[in-house]
Amino acid sequence: MRKTGKTCLYGSHRSLEPEGSLPQPAWRIDNTPVIGDDELLIRVDTLNVDAASFTQLEQAAEAEVARSGGTIPERMAEAILDIVARRGKLHNPVTGSGGMLLGTVEEVGKAHPAAASLRPGTRIATLVSLSLTPLKLERIKGINLDRDQVEVEGRAVLFASGIYAAIAPDLPETLALAVLDVAGAPAQTAHLVRPGDRVLIIGAGGKSGLLCLHEARKRAGVTGKVYAMAHSPASAERAASLGLADAVFTADAGRPLEALAAFQQAAGGQAADVTINCVNVAGTEMTSIMGTRDGGTVYFFSMATSFTAAALGAEGIGRDVQMIIGNGYTRGHDRTALACLQENARLRAIFEAWFV
Repeated sequence: MRKTGKTCLYGSHRSLEPEGSLPQPAWRIDNTPVIGDDELLIRVDTLNVDAASFTQLEQAAEAEVARSGGTIPERMAEAILDIVARRGKLHNPVTGSGGMLLGTVEEVGKAHPAAASLRPGTRIATLVSLSLTPLKLERIKGINLDRDQVEVEGRAVLFASGIYAAIAPDLPETLALAVLDVAGAPAQTAHLVRPGDRVLIIGAGGKSGLLCLHEARKRAGVTGKVYAMAHSPASAERAASLGLADAVFTADAGRPLEALAAFQQAAGGQAADVTINCVNVAGTEMTSIMGTRDGGTVYFFSMATSFTAAALGAEGIGRDVQMIIGNGYTRGHDRTALACLQENARLRAIFEAWFV
């Protein structure tokens, strides 16, 4: 089946509110599972919700369970179905973020850029956000609270500009999805870190943080220093088990003065040349900025980051740092992220125990 009318490379033809806008900032988009000539139709079975959104949904579900009963997965499923029904996409109205999906190609538009090579039946993971992907859910089959993954039955549409990765047969799909969801973080770390740099990774025990630890150690080399800040003993243990950090310590990044003191103690009073923020909660901007030297770089991969808090906070303490928004895409980011698992057997073992 085909949609009639002119389509847009970037998907603006599906934006309903406001009409003609790009699909990511649009409040509501058309999720009709009938594609135009330059679109892909995907049968979806797994949603990998981004960490900030999943955490918010889980916390809201906990509060709802306390008020009216039920279970956390049930309340989360209700919230996800409601968001998708109202917006035509999984675009969390609180965090503004989405995630990505895993599914099977069902139909390829004849004018799609991959029409000559992509075949129905191919297993793919989308590398664009669910906050802009037309999604129609039939039902939610289950929610994995440990993986931030949701098992579903549904269909999604990928625009001509939408990037994706075919899933290699030798890599478990849930593992590939988890890694590809945060592929931008290790890839950007690889670009930013130079030999001899002091690198602070905040949220080092999470999946993006662990991948960034690998890349930071690899790029900073033997003359550099890598410091891992984790929010809990369990996260710190995961980070320490890789043997990549010069120091691993626990701190609440939402309490900047306390977190800064913990970092300074671990780093002998030195500030970071590069700070990578991988947390999934709000309010950690100032810990990132205060831990970074004047002229250094802060990369905010976290979707919980407030641009206003970061910009005005840096101004308020007179800190001249380059701040980079966590673009989830950089050229070759999927290959860089998956290579981390190929290069580091310990890292792969952690991910396999977590996501397989």
